[in-house]
Amino acid sequence: MGILPGIFLLTLVLITVFSLRLKVPPFFTLLAGALFFGLASGMNLDQTMKAILGGLGRVFSMFAIIILSGAIIAKTLQAQGMIGDLVDDLQKRTRNGHTLAGIGGYLFAIPTTCCITAFVMLTPVLERLGRENNESRSYMYLAAVGSVLSYTLIYPTPVVIPLFSAFGKGASPLIFDIVAIPLSLLLLIVVIIVFRARFIKSGRQNAVIPGSSDDPPGTYPGIHWKAWAPFLAIMLAILVFSLLIPLSHESLIQCIMIVGLAVALILATSSARAEGVHKGTMHAGMIMFDICGAGALGNVIAVSGFSGEVFPLISGALPLVLIPFAFTALVQAAQGSRVVSAVIASEVLSGTAIAASMHPIPLILSVAAGTCVISYLSDPYFWLLQRTTGDSAGEVVKHYSLPLCICGLAALSGAIALQIALGSPP
Repeated sequence: MGILPGIFLLTLVLITVFSLRLKVPPFFTLLAGALFFGLASGMNLDQTMKAILGGLGRVFSMFAIIILSGAIIAKTLQAQGMIGDLVDDLQKRTRNGHTLAGIGGYLFAIPTTCCITAFVMLTPVLERLGRENNESRSYMYLAAVGSVLSYTLIYPTPVVIPLFSAFGKGASPLIFDIVAIPLSLLLLIVVIIVFRARFIKSGRQNAVIPGSSDDPPGTYPGIHWKAWAPFLAIMLAILVFSLLIPLSHESLIQCIMIVGLAVALILATSSARAEGVHKGTMHAGMIMFDICGAGALGNVIAVSGFSGEVFPLISGALPLVLIPFAFTALVQAAQGSRVVSAVIASEVLSGTAIAASMHPIPLILSVAAGTCVISYLSDPYFWLLQRTTGDSAGEVVKHYSLPLCICGLAALSGAIALQIALGSPP
């Protein structure tokens, strides 16, 4: 084996040290990693910079509209107090607090295009709902797990989009979601049941959330349609573009997010519109820089010939479906961002014999599962939960890292079963 595997591992170590010990922002950490890997692998400075710019540009073109639209939608709704309206609608139909928290995180992470954004939006409401039975921390953990499951397994999210662009030739996003949505919901239901069982075992007050005192007896509560309008517009746009104006999946996600953004801005008040655009743009910019840094590193690794040297050697040591999973998990452990892991994996694995030998759907599931299994010190979500709940690192591992690890392994099992059933790619 050549020197590239050692350089790759050393790059991951440097990224981890820069992130955790030196607190360097992710974009600069990933950019430094790209420069180090390129130069250490034998590329000259000009070749390395061209690879960096190529990765930056490709990722920006893929994500700019999507991330910006989702961030502005979220901030515009938040400026109008509509996040509470959305949760209130779920609350009236899902009276159990644990179910509400898990489903809320699961649903909100998709249109906001960021699982952490969804969690931050839900936190004040979950704190209020959990005060009576001292379950606010459990609600937060469930919202976090739910948001990660949909964010990593459902199309269209920033984790799954680059995987579809790299591996999805011949596969339909709709067919993928027919597999991924039931799988992710099943995993979430199991996690909710486990949390509910602990609650019941503790003997505390029932976690049923009372309905609104304003609801007349025997009536079914209404819906805050204005709050749901951007999300409903996105769903309607998927149907319209799929049935009437067929688009590639790259164009489809851009168009539907523009529709959702337009509806959110049209229905917003002028002050909320201005605040949503201002705060959403800043939030999207932070996310975009990190993702573009991942594109730079991933493209440098791909251009260096890493995949051609390494993957043929390890294909005899690991089952085929485990290689994308293990590689993604290793990258995830080093730098913590699920989107970054997915982008790097899509760049490095695309065009390899391993990717060509697997069916697209189990391949995408395998990589997505790899982004879930190691959610520890390098994961910014881990520290956000630790600060928000006030729990020790061990408690966060128990209630966040461990459930996600089990869910990731379960998703991998589903990918293996699918690969066996489907066999070679179409």
